Amino acid sequence: MELAQVEKVSKALADATRLKILYDMAGRQDDGTQCSGIVNMVNLAQPSDHIKTLLEADLITLEKEDRSHLYPVNRQNLRHDATQSKGIIL
Repeated sequence: MELAQVEKVSKALADATRLKILYDMAGRQDDGTQCSGIVNMVNLAQPSDHIKTLLEADLITLEKEDRSHLYPVNRQNLRHDATQSKGIIL
């Protein structure tokens, strides 16, 4: 894993709100979560900054269908990042 990606993932997971969003989303078995679902998870009116950070870290993706936006967890990258980060010494 490149150092820049480690930094993005670390930043995304360092915030309790983003960690809760990702944890709740990962526990779902559907095709993704709409923004309104994320609002309900963390009781925030505007979770867009948190969504943006998770997208930049490639921990979630964006799927657009007409006017609907779904945010599925990028499970492949999540597993890869977790595996690769074991070798980092802090």
